[in-house]
Amino acid sequence: MSKPSRRPNREVIKRQRKEKKKAEKALRERQRAEGLKKPVRASMPNRKCVYRSVEEEQEARQDATTEQVRVFRSRLPVLLKRLSKIEDPRNPKKVKHKLTVVMIYGILTFVFHMASRREANREMTRPVFMDNLKSLFPELEDLPHNDTLMRLLARIDVNEIESVLIELVRKLIRNKKFVRYLVDNCYPIAIDGTQKFVRDVLWSEECLEREVKKGDDTQTQYYVYVLEANLAFRGGMTIPLMSEFLSYTQGDTDTSKQDCELKAFKRLARRLKDEFGHLPIMVLLDGLYPNGPIMELCRKNRWDFMIVLQDKSLPSVWEEYEALKKLETKNHFNMIWGNRRQRFEWVNDIEYCYGPNERKKQIVHVVVCKENWEEIAKDSAEVVTKKSRHAWISSRPLDKWNMHERCNLGARHRWGIESGILVEKRHGYQYERAFSYDWNAMKGYHYLMRLGHLINVLAQYSERLVKMVRELGVRGFIRFIRETIGGPWLDPLWVQKCLAASFQLRLI
Repeated sequence: MSKPSRRPNREVIKRQRKEKKKAEKALRERQRAEGLKKPVRASMPNRKCVYRSVEEEQEARQDATTEQVRVFRSRLPVLLKRLSKIEDPRNPKKVKHKLTVVMIYGILTFVFHMASRREANREMTRPVFMDNLKSLFPELEDLPHNDTLMRLLARIDVNEIESVLIELVRKLIRNKKFVRYLVDNCYPIAIDGTQKFVRDVLWSEECLEREVKKGDDTQTQYYVYVLEANLAFRGGMTIPLMSEFLSYTQGDTDTSKQDCELKAFKRLARRLKDEFGHLPIMVLLDGLYPNGPIMELCRKNRWDFMIVLQDKSLPSVWEEYEALKKLETKNHFNMIWGNRRQRFEWVNDIEYCYGPNERKKQIVHVVVCKENWEEIAKDSAEVVTKKSRHAWISSRPLDKWNMHERCNLGARHRWGIESGILVEKRHGYQYERAFSYDWNAMKGYHYLMRLGHLINVLAQYSERLVKMVRELGVRGFIRFIRETIGGPWLDPLWVQKCLAASFQLRLI
């Protein structure tokens, strides 16, 4: 005789769902009464299309497209001026497209989320797409083949393309576009490394290598790894800034010691200091970086920093923290942040010794945040309490007045660079594609992709477009623009009038 099923039937599932909704409502009301606020999560509305006629949709498409292009065109003078300084190695007698035109075309392929060189060739050279693109960008007399772009990137100094990106960001900083997003009067720069792509064949001398097990065999993989630096502001806005490629040739080839993230950080730090020598910077780093040389380098550059401190990192610092915490009983602070109850405990002026015979010394400040919040369990109507714990090393002394800004608005927003890299990998920018098996060209496409991402971020956070971005989502908005340019939606007179009007970029 078979046993009765323990699986709940339809009526039980409906009753559980009803009880869960009732419990969630009661929890929200109780939290609201206690002064707790549920974090706002952006979500697209679940409704039918709001446009009631073709004319209404056409007006919306024209307005969105011209506004997005105006954001691009507001940066175009800087782009053209800086791109024109790149030395063109081609034979002048055989040049059909100017270098600046080829570069602008390369940026637009990533602005419009073209997945590959073939897709860019196929989609962007369609007659309607080309006519609309020419009306939006009169500088584009004709579009080149993407292989032309690839061959050009293989021969030029592609670091100049990244210099264009840096110049754009510098211009935005000078125009005080990011002042409202500063953390403790500093520009928060998050730095993190990520793998770009991996192959089983050594296609370039610069590729890093590793041994991986496949069954009983060991196989050599060759991969590209990049250390990225982004401006990671509160509220989630992440601005691409710099990329440092790890290269096998940068390591010690005699002893088979490859390039690593810490070595790349020192190169990146030197470039950051050269480009933004007088900018007040707060460096946000993960658990790989809490060590003496890194902190020494940051202080030498006069950078503020917040570094994740893991439980097994710097045992002497943790030992000192636990001992001094019992003596400094006033160094604690309780607060409510969103729906979370937080308790901060900190110890200032901890002496950390390192180097040969521990002759070098750094004074650090350690803070630990313990927080808890309530939510409804996924499989029942019970209220469960969640807990988490975070620890950081700070370059500045801590107190209850700067705790929230440095920890919650600064260090916690280091995730901005991780989400930014995720967007570039999974949301249309094809971060993990090589686009070319020439090392120089591959880097060039990477820098063009970062430029395209920067343009879209500025459009996403502009006052004129933020409502539509919330309505359609970021990827939906870019698809909306691409479909508009690819179809007979744009009125040339409308476009000409809009582009001729004065424009000032205003970020939310």
